[in-house]
Amino acid sequence: MSSAPSHATGPSGTAHLPVTLPMLLEKQHLGQPLVMVTAYDYPSARAAEAAGVDLVLVGDSGAQTVLGYPSTVAVTTDELLMLARAVRRGLRSPFLVADLAFGSYEESDSQAVATAMRFVKEAGADAVKLERGNATSVARARAIVEAGIPVMGHVGLTPQTATSLGGYRAQGRTADDATRIAREALALQQAGCFSIVFEAIPAEVTEELMPLMQVPIIGIGAGPATDGQVLVFHDLLGIREGQGARFVQRYADIQRDMDHGVAAYASDVRERRYPAPEHTYSIDAEALASFRSELTQLR
Repeated sequence: MSSAPSHATGPSGTAHLPVTLPMLLEKQHLGQPLVMVTAYDYPSARAAEAAGVDLVLVGDSGAQTVLGYPSTVAVTTDELLMLARAVRRGLRSPFLVADLAFGSYEESDSQAVATAMRFVKEAGADAVKLERGNATSVARARAIVEAGIPVMGHVGLTPQTATSLGGYRAQGRTADDATRIAREALALQQAGCFSIVFEAIPAEVTEELMPLMQVPIIGIGAGPATDGQVLVFHDLLGIREGQGARFVQRYADIQRDMDHGVAAYASDVRERRYPAPEHTYSIDAEALASFRSELTQLR
């Protein structure tokens, strides 16, 4: 099988310049919403490129969306690197951020820096992302930044430690919990994170926090006050069963179309409707006669 090569273009069909950290900060200062989406392979990266999004995240959510794990905890660094390399091959313009897998950075600063460097050197990532704003994550973020690699933070619902948070549920719904999130976000900002994801926290909490934040804040289920938004590729396009989290807006229903398409193909094969004459190749009559003659000698 083969396919024609393609070139990076935006929504208008013209090539975009690569997005840089200064460009992201400029958009934030101008009040231009930042668009971020996850991607896990070459086709999803091409879709993100074509849409002209600002940032692409190779999220550890790929553990569930494309690798079939029950949670993000099981995915390994090598698996995420494989996904990140595929995404990198499909991107030209968006700023590429790669998630650090659970267990790949918590042990020590040196472990965190070594893991982050792998994503930059082996997958071409522009930055890495780590979860939580506790003392450990803040220290690791600072160490990675000091090593010269941009870091995106992540507070609120942090899927890698969802069990300790009581499951996949909104965070910051009590005064104490909201204060904890505020302290974590400020600590990550102080550690040098260039951006922070706010996930599944009340919109009112986000609104109160935004005046304290100097770096771009990307929301997912955190209301409209953030500097930008991110959604999981498979959630927004409906490449999954069920509706997903409350904050998900579905823009397509590709899972349904895939299921129907494969079922129709299977039915056509079983009923011998496919392949039809228009799907086959021909041979010159004289060549066919010669082939038949040669074939008789092989029997």
